[in-house]
Amino acid sequence: NTDHNIDIPTKLPLILENQHTKRKDTAPRLRKKCLVASYPQRLKRKRKTNNTSELHASGVSFLMQCCSDNEDLFEGYDSIVGDSAFLAKLEDVELQMRQCHDQQTQNACEDDLSDSILAEDFRDSPPRALPSSQLEFQKAVTTPDKRPSRSAHNTSTPDLMNPRPAVNHADLIVNKPPPKARRSMKDHLKKVLIDNAATSSTVSKTVQQKEAVMTEEISFAMQAMESISAEQDLGPFFGLPSKVKDLIFILKGIQDLYEWQKTCLSLDSVQQRRNLIYSLPTSGGKTLVAEILIFKELLCRKKDALLILPYISLVQEKVRGLSSFGIELDFMVEEYAGSKGRFPPVKRRNKNSLYITTIEKGHSLVNSLIENDRLENIGLVVVDELHMLGDGSRGAILEMTLSKILYMSKSTQIIGMSATLGNVGDLQTFLKAENYTNDFRPVELKEYVKIKDSIYEVDPREETCFSFSRLLDFKYSSGMQKMDPDRIIALATEVIPQQSCLIFCATKKNCENLAGMICKYLNKEFLKHKEAEKATLLSELKNSGNGSLCPVLQKTVPFGLAYHHSGLTSDERKLVEEAYSSGVLCLLTCTSTLAAGINLPARRVILRSPYVAAEFLKRSQYKQMVGRAGRAGIDAMGESILILQDKDINMLLSAPMEKCYSNLLHDGGRGLLSLVLSLIGLKITTTVEQVRDFMKGTLLSVQEAQVSPERSLWDLTVESIETLKQKSLIEVSADVNNQTILQITRLGRATFKGSVDLSCCDLLYRDLSKGLEGLLLNSFLHLVYLVTPYDMVHQCKPDWMIYFRQFTNLSPAEQKMATAVGVPESFVARMAAGQSVRKSVDIVVVNRLYLALVLYSLLKETNLWNVSDRFQLTRGFVQTLLSSASAFGSSVLHFTEELEEFWAYKALLSELTRRLTYCVQAELIPLMEVAGVMEHRAKQLYNAGYKTLAHLANADPQILVQTIENLFKRQANQIIASAKMLIKEKAEALQEEVDDLFMLPSDLPSL
Repeated sequence: NTDHNIDIPTKLPLILENQHTKRKDTAPRLRKKCLVASYPQRLKRKRKTNNTSELHASGVSFLMQCCSDNEDLFEGYDSIVGDSAFLAKLEDVELQMRQCHDQQTQNACEDDLSDSILAEDFRDSPPRALPSSQLEFQKAVTTPDKRPSRSAHNTSTPDLMNPRPAVNHADLIVNKPPPKARRSMKDHLKKVLIDNAATSSTVSKTVQQKEAVMTEEISFAMQAMESISAEQDLGPFFGLPSKVKDLIFILKGIQDLYEWQKTCLSLDSVQQRRNLIYSLPTSGGKTLVAEILIFKELLCRKKDALLILPYISLVQEKVRGLSSFGIELDFMVEEYAGSKGRFPPVKRRNKNSLYITTIEKGHSLVNSLIENDRLENIGLVVVDELHMLGDGSRGAILEMTLSKILYMSKSTQIIGMSATLGNVGDLQTFLKAENYTNDFRPVELKEYVKIKDSIYEVDPREETCFSFSRLLDFKYSSGMQKMDPDRIIALATEVIPQQSCLIFCATKKNCENLAGMICKYLNKEFLKHKEAEKATLLSELKNSGNGSLCPVLQKTVPFGLAYHHSGLTSDERKLVEEAYSSGVLCLLTCTSTLAAGINLPARRVILRSPYVAAEFLKRSQYKQMVGRAGRAGIDAMGESILILQDKDINMLLSAPMEKCYSNLLHDGGRGLLSLVLSLIGLKITTTVEQVRDFMKGTLLSVQEAQVSPERSLWDLTVESIETLKQKSLIEVSADVNNQTILQITRLGRATFKGSVDLSCCDLLYRDLSKGLEGLLLNSFLHLVYLVTPYDMVHQCKPDWMIYFRQFTNLSPAEQKMATAVGVPESFVARMAAGQSVRKSVDIVVVNRLYLALVLYSLLKETNLWNVSDRFQLTRGFVQTLLSSASAFGSSVLHFTEELEEFWAYKALLSELTRRLTYCVQAELIPLMEVAGVMEHRAKQLYNAGYKTLAHLANADPQILVQTIENLFKRQANQIIASAKMLIKEKAEALQEEVDDLFMLPSDLPSL
């Protein structure tokens, strides 16, 4: 054994060969025997280099080839250390090594066991042939680390990278410690693999090296997820490559996570992929936890993810924010909101997708995935504002979506973010989820109430819940007292203009009036604060309205004030939000919808009254509003002040903790009817018994006693089936065993595929059928009428003079069409003249045609301001009408695709829906596809030479900022990333079609 340093590695493959010849699977055995047979020759070539690192790399590479990718190296029937004979041979080899070694000093180790003797032969020089993550580990082991101890910093990764300082060998000879027990080869191998999985790689100098390191770390994390127990950490950044942490810092400015976020990400339920509901105050950082879990699903588990948000604006904001991550980490970000979204989604072979959807589109997406047997591709579903399960018809849709996922896919994890609820236990039972709560806020919040001229701090320890804080000291003239009895000016001027303030009002009109009133009494010094920036904002607002400017904003913006509610156009709202975020505006008067929408924090939040419209403020609404107080990284604390009248005090104190209840029975049980119809249409259930079994997994079943105390769920289900039969949406037949089978009809399939409300599906079918008898094709008016949403008909009463004027401007063919649908010119003329009408006319049809004329005018000239003035409607209402018509047009399109008799509508409605979605000049549509690019911004980009998606995707952000007025660097980067993502998405879809065309059919006939 004089040449033991070479013989031992040579013997190790031979032992492995003997071990693997015991396998029964011959093909893998032959492959591995060939590897073993060739190993000595390869080893000889390595010996010539006399390089220990290359020898070590060769041995490691050989071991990796001897083990199947799907095998667990340390556990299971074919583990190389699971055979006691092999272990005995391995120990014999180690014993020989010890006998041949001189008294050599062993390096200090991290734990109480010293390394296996076999590992020591490969320490002399750095193993250059190893993967970069292993090189990093070797470097860390041999280099003292100056980072503080684990006790100093609470992190999520194990402290594997802090070895003890190197010890002088001479000192060891003099003061030799007692020998430690050696780590076995099994433990050594396992420890090295775990260390590699937990090690972050160094930043490479080229993009290719970065990608290789990231891929390698993902691979290690995936292996660890399969073989390591859930209690141990999985990688450099919660199982993700270190590049993700770097991107979070670069794109979000977040350098480290809060302690609660680290705790939440380390929960057993998260690690073991169980369902979870977590609740925190507004602005506590809930979304970042969800995003990290989404990245983990996409990158490590290679599964798609679904993120459900309550509003279109939030979907668009999130698409903009996450597109940059998608470009860098190589996954798709797809928007499903309004009329956007493809059903079923493109089936991607090489990339995973993050679907960001509204509640309604999320339901349609899940339906399409179930229908195509692809729901298992969704590994994670994240629901923001989970408490919206209790929000009317939208809550019913959300409950349907989650119930189907729970029933059809046992491997899909559901994560819900929710406000604090009084009955969260019901939601836990429904979702089979665990619950995590925390009251963390990044900025301290102090809550106050104002009663008359006194301000009291909210203090639950006090008997009255209030403790006196101070008197409001502000000199008011008699005129001011009449105009501002609530002393809002005094409260606002304590913080503005140097700091920001939000004032929540009960109605939209209150917002505008209050902003105008405050400006009357502000000091003229306010006009000088950021004067140039405010002038630019006014110019932008005017351009966005094609020369028109809201008179209220024209008066308030020079003082740094504006209002924010649904009456603004999308362009105006975007500009106001950006100006407030950048500090150009210091005060916004707003409705409660701002609190539920995008994040616009303030130093002080004022609630003008405890009412939203005529309803008393709910606890969750109050918490959402006051949660906007305090800007992380800017303010040391935030303040909220609720203005109360004496009569409201008791109502506020007695307000109970809100509870969330199922809404499947809302509005006469329409949600339950829709659910049963889709279950039968998707063939999830085909018998009454199966429908009953499914219903047991709904929130309605959990809350049956509270929601429907008089009638059982079974009775309600049977009644729903009967109602669907009466509407000819389903039919009943019998199979060979005479068992009742439920089947969907053609009309029923069209209804659920188009997500059409059951109350109007038969009316829609009649209108479409009648339209075919004399469809007007030389004008859009007839098609626009057919996609005018039924649910908006009662929100607008026609101005008969305007109606008559617009009617007379129609062409003879268009007037003939109006008469055909049920609105003759004589009727409109009599109504305009104030005369009585003898012949009865369907008022729903009359109002619907009026709204269709609004939309038709908008399509012809695309100037929302002009159309609003012409019809004497608010521009916010016209904007809402347009977006609703776009979404309903998409539903009608899917409805007609399921019915052969409506084949003519398919191409026509496809183009109309596209026009309604953007309602701009045709050349601007490609730019409007980019998330967050509104009409005004699209015009700026087009005029600057950025005329296509390709121009935007390849733009230089620095040049873009210099070219486009009032565009910040962060916004430019988001626009470019969104454009790149869209091009990538279109290219991927085309490539998938090409691959499908060239793919050999699996059922190709053969001899």
